[in-house]
Amino acid sequence: MAVYFDHRIEAPESSAVPSLLTWHSALPVLAVASSSPTNEGNVDLYLQQGEYVESCHVGRPHQPAVLRWHPTKPVLALGWENGEVVLLTHPSGDQTVLPITHTAGITLLEWSSSGSRLVTGDQTGALAVWKVDARGRLQGNHLVKHEYSKPLTCCIFKPAAPGDDVAMLARASVGGDESALDMFSWKGAPLKMGPQEGLAFYVSTADGKVHSVDEQCKTSTLLSVEGAIKKLFYLNKRDALAVITETLMLSQYTLGPEGGAQEYMKVKLSSKTGQNFDIVWTENSLLITVSGEQVIRLWDLERDDNFVLSLDETLGFERGEMINCVSYCAAKEILAGGTSHGRIAMWRMVAQPGSSKGDTNAQWKLQTPTEIEGNVTQIQWGSSLNLLAANNSNTVLILCEHVMSAHFGQQVAAVQLTPTQLSITQFNTGAQLALQSDTHIKGVCVTKESVTVWNGKQVTVYELSGTVLRNTGAFPCDSHAVAVHGENLYTVEPNRVQIRTPQGTVKQLLTFSKAEGNPVLLSVCQFYLVVGTDTAHIRVFDLSRRDAKAHCGAKNLAEQIASLGALRSVKCNANGSQVSILISQVNGRPDHKVYFYDVEMDTVTHFDFFVGRPSSGISHCEDGERQQFQGTELSGRCPVSHFWDESEPRLFVCETVPISSESSSASSVDMADVSVVTLFCTQEHGLLLQDCYPKPAGLQALLALDVPYYYFSCKPGERDPGSTEVSATTSAPPHQTEPSKGAPVQFPHMVSRRALREFVGLETCEKATRDAMLNFSFYLTIGDMDEAFKSIKLIKSKAVWENMARMCVKTCRLDVARVCLGNMGNARAAKALKEAEAEPEPEAQVAMLAIQLGMLEDAEKLYKCCQRHDLLNNFYQASGQWQQALDTAESNDRIHLRTTYYNYAKYLESMGNKTLALVYYENSDTHRAEVPRMLQDDTASLEIYVNKMKDKNIYKWWAQYLESQSDMDSALHFYECAQDYLSLVRVHCYMGNIQKASAIANDTGDRAASYHLARHYEGHDDIKQAVHFYTRAQAYNNAIRLCKENGLDDQLMNLALLSNPEDMMEAACYYEEKGTHMDRAVTLYHKAGYVSKALELAFATQQFSALQLIAEDLNENSDPALLARCSDFFITHSQYEKAVELLVAAKKYPQALELCVTQNLTITEELAERMTVTDSKDLSEDARKEVLEKIADCCMRQGNYHLATKKYTQAGNKPKAMKALLKSGDTEKIVFFTNVCRQKEIFIMAANYLQSLDWRNNPEILKTIIGFYTKGRAPDLLAGFYEACAQVEIDDYQNYEKALDALTEAAKCLLKAKDSSGGQQEARVADLQHKVSLIKKFVHARRLYPENADEAVRLCEALLEEPELDPAVRIGDAFGFLVEHHCQQGNLEVAYRKLEELQKRLPSQNVRYYISQASLEALQKVMGVPIDGDDHTVKEEDEVEEDLNLS
Repeated sequence: MAVYFDHRIEAPESSAVPSLLTWHSALPVLAVASSSPTNEGNVDLYLQQGEYVESCHVGRPHQPAVLRWHPTKPVLALGWENGEVVLLTHPSGDQTVLPITHTAGITLLEWSSSGSRLVTGDQTGALAVWKVDARGRLQGNHLVKHEYSKPLTCCIFKPAAPGDDVAMLARASVGGDESALDMFSWKGAPLKMGPQEGLAFYVSTADGKVHSVDEQCKTSTLLSVEGAIKKLFYLNKRDALAVITETLMLSQYTLGPEGGAQEYMKVKLSSKTGQNFDIVWTENSLLITVSGEQVIRLWDLERDDNFVLSLDETLGFERGEMINCVSYCAAKEILAGGTSHGRIAMWRMVAQPGSSKGDTNAQWKLQTPTEIEGNVTQIQWGSSLNLLAANNSNTVLILCEHVMSAHFGQQVAAVQLTPTQLSITQFNTGAQLALQSDTHIKGVCVTKESVTVWNGKQVTVYELSGTVLRNTGAFPCDSHAVAVHGENLYTVEPNRVQIRTPQGTVKQLLTFSKAEGNPVLLSVCQFYLVVGTDTAHIRVFDLSRRDAKAHCGAKNLAEQIASLGALRSVKCNANGSQVSILISQVNGRPDHKVYFYDVEMDTVTHFDFFVGRPSSGISHCEDGERQQFQGTELSGRCPVSHFWDESEPRLFVCETVPISSESSSASSVDMADVSVVTLFCTQEHGLLLQDCYPKPAGLQALLALDVPYYYFSCKPGERDPGSTEVSATTSAPPHQTEPSKGAPVQFPHMVSRRALREFVGLETCEKATRDAMLNFSFYLTIGDMDEAFKSIKLIKSKAVWENMARMCVKTCRLDVARVCLGNMGNARAAKALKEAEAEPEPEAQVAMLAIQLGMLEDAEKLYKCCQRHDLLNNFYQASGQWQQALDTAESNDRIHLRTTYYNYAKYLESMGNKTLALVYYENSDTHRAEVPRMLQDDTASLEIYVNKMKDKNIYKWWAQYLESQSDMDSALHFYECAQDYLSLVRVHCYMGNIQKASAIANDTGDRAASYHLARHYEGHDDIKQAVHFYTRAQAYNNAIRLCKENGLDDQLMNLALLSNPEDMMEAACYYEEKGTHMDRAVTLYHKAGYVSKALELAFATQQFSALQLIAEDLNENSDPALLARCSDFFITHSQYEKAVELLVAAKKYPQALELCVTQNLTITEELAERMTVTDSKDLSEDARKEVLEKIADCCMRQGNYHLATKKYTQAGNKPKAMKALLKSGDTEKIVFFTNVCRQKEIFIMAANYLQSLDWRNNPEILKTIIGFYTKGRAPDLLAGFYEACAQVEIDDYQNYEKALDALTEAAKCLLKAKDSSGGQQEARVADLQHKVSLIKKFVHARRLYPENADEAVRLCEALLEEPELDPAVRIGDAFGFLVEHHCQQGNLEVAYRKLEELQKRLPSQNVRYYISQASLEALQKVMGVPIDGDDHTVKEEDEVEEDLNLS
């Protein structure tokens, strides 16, 4: 929490009234314009604390109109009402008066972004642009002057396009980015060293026009609006211009690249009329306005959203207090407003999770106001120090933020309220005092006997005696760090620490070497003082004696800690053995580690809050809980403050915040997400995590740890509701210092204390118990259960044991909890804990312990943690938190949703809230029974509910109630609404309305109603109607009974067929005994499943039609004898197909087959399958094969070759199966069957069959034939096939080469074959070889012909001399070869002689088969001899074809 120190400016003239003020953007210099009673104007400069700069005074006999600082240089532009413009330089006070350009009052002064241009404008519309050098000095006359004829109101420079980030480019270049490297080279375009300065600007006039002035100072009218323009703003992200007029009309214009403007939004801003406006524009497009109201209005132009901020009277604001002015600090994200009652209201932006800066989802939190006197008319943030200047019409005050001082020591706490006021709380006595200082308080240190305050220039000591504060000494001292121990004060100065008396007398000096540096940090705990220096050295001194003695040598932490920038805070423990240190890194950011220096061991360890564990690892009793702490509270955090317990040297506490906010501001601990972490620190066990919990809401910052309490500062009016205030809440009236200055001032509590986890309920225990509890906690933390119980075994107090049981909830130690419950004697809790052990989740078991101890919030968290929403739902119900129970059931425990609704309804009913209970009974779907029960005493309400719900079940309940009340007419009406036809019929029968009851039963067909009516008719001996309604009710046994009793035989048959088999059997027996309608008896026996009985009766009574129906239902499961008998019956009556089916069903397959053969009945595949027996129990294997072969033989005779093949195959007779398949002619199945069987005989049969096909034109068949002969091991047959192939090649294609190959293969096959023919094979082989030799000669002659024709002719003629030339080589082919040769040589006579010789050898054949048509025509033409005509040729061809077919 921060306070603002206010410094009044040291104005030279007290009578001057300030009118204008403005801060320099970077330097802490404030310019204030004021006017004296003599109408003279003055401009003065003031420093950070209001110091007057005498050299920079400017006075004129006119009033100052406008003040504008140069953006970077200490140069102030002053505009006066007479048109004069002066440039004032700080701190020299040099004044530069601009050449006279304006004749009327200056209305605008505006610098460009880098200060190289200055724009001035006046009331007459004259505008001038001036050039300024890099030092802020004016260069010559104005560059240009424009006249706009109307008063100028606003001017803004257009931002330049962003340039290249040189630093980022340099890093990318070093990293190897070639494109970035090229930008630095001379090859590319010149590098833009950004950001560039924009020289174009926009200026507005009082008549509503906006003019654009470009970089060459050429002006043009951009846009025009109605009314005078009050403000201009530029929207960078949209490249748009926002215009606000005096009537608060906001218009937004998009700016085109050519200079045009297009309006895209126009809206009227709401405000109080007739007041002065203050308008602020932020960089993230937030428009903030005040107009003398009690609220600040904000418009987010990017998101088109608006909202208001108002004052809160609970923080000290008054009713009717108005906000006059506003200013926003982007660095601190603080919005400040000055009020009419002299207060500065400040809103700090607290970002919500998931929102960005400037997001309207961010929460603006109002802070405690800073009070100044008068009516605040103007405020402004400024300078790099973020100072706030406020004008209260009388003077100007400069407000500087200071972190509120607070200190706790020896049961006394002091918290700063205002810059000069402290709130002091004595926890031993419960008294509260107020200390009012004459100076600003920048630090405070308290003990049980004194309060010491200092401001960096003076130290003041107050003696605390009872409830009285007395000033005992004040002395000048510029030490910024002060510590107190007993009667001694410790202050710092370069290279030493001074030990002083309360009056300031130096008693002792603690010197530091130059290497050790200058002391900057002091801290005292018990009898030990720790000093931290600016060179990161620490020293510990023992204060237990008269003089301070060094407890250890100086420790240079820079040698132990890498990247150490500076020490932030040092603290030592109660026995001086450990020192904790917080540091800043070299880059200035806070380190996320806490370092611990062990004085005796001279070692440095640390606890890293970024990863959530110490350097040596956490020592903890349970890994699961360690992970829980690391995963939630500890990781990703940064420490902001730390303390040691004042008496327990092992106990250390640290306050942490998330890393994202550790450097946001000095008041970062004001955030909600602050965790308080407690550690045990020992030499033997290192750092032990003892506890971690979020800082309670309403508490400000941790002040100290003093067992059994944590002490926190808190905001006024925001005390933690869970804190344990014992005595401080009943404080004495606040006291003033002596002498009293005015009446006592009431103020709220500023310190709150909260008990440690182990001491909840034991805050007032004695020291022995406190030490025992600490030891117990310590040993429990390290997991030493024996020592833990040993430390508390002598404690008899139930309160202590209960507190330890509560602590077991926090540590999840159920084993310890059982011991605690036993010592408490809490049998109920022990039993509940024992039953909870059935739950698989440890958290659920601990939650039950928490419930038994009354720790309901912890139980709730544990159930949520383990996601046992069912148990959480039960917990909410048991604790009366019904809304949470309903929410849990609806979102996470829907399986118990209806049960939850029902239980809530029961609860509401018990509370008397029947209306809401009714709703939840409906939600639980139990309203049909529960609501009538609940409302049975309120019949009027119940009737209304019944009529409203229109539910059949509720109608029925209500009708039954009315019937019980003898209101039969109403009961009938509601029974009808409920569609309860049984009750309608019942009531009508009771009332004697039998016709009406019959009509209802007939119309609805309701079985229960029909049955009731049938009983009624039977009771009144109306048998016909009774049978009818029994039938409607499907109560056939009753109807059959009545028919038998009353001889209704015709109806009996129909009813029996509708009823069950037992009733059919009874009816059949009835007909059989009666001796009539035997066909009905047979049918009923059959339908009832008594087939044998039905057949016997049918045979006995010759019921052939009935037999026909019965036989249709017979199957193989029927009695074989019965089947045989039926088959004989059908054979007798020539119904052979039915007889065959029955014989097959009876498994009499030979008889069935015989009947099929004798009667020539077609055997279907289904019938054949039924006769194919697979169960060896019925027939032997041989008999079965015989049956199968008979079936196959029958199928063969009937031409069903495929079925025959199947049956032969099932019988194992594959050759017969193959023969059957060959008869079918299905080549594909023949090939498949052959490959499956793989038998020699089958292969040969298949190959023989395939030879009958057109294998000459189908190569696949040819390959298959060869393959089958080969697999069938029949080389002689394969040789024959090759011979046939050769002959075909010769006869059909004259292809002797292929014929030669085929005969060669044939010869090879014959050589492989075994000779079993008595020498015939040798002769066959010799014949083949002779053929091969002849063909080889002929082929050789044909191949030789192109090279040596004469030799080829000679070979051919020699071949003709060979005996038995034909059929190896056809004679015609040899003569044809010679004739063709002689024709080609022109020896036609020789050719003709060869032709004649051919005709003599083959007189019956046509020579055209052997000689080409061209040769024949040539011979006929030359020789003049006619050759065989076409008719003869055709005849011969036919004869040849016939001969070939025969062969």
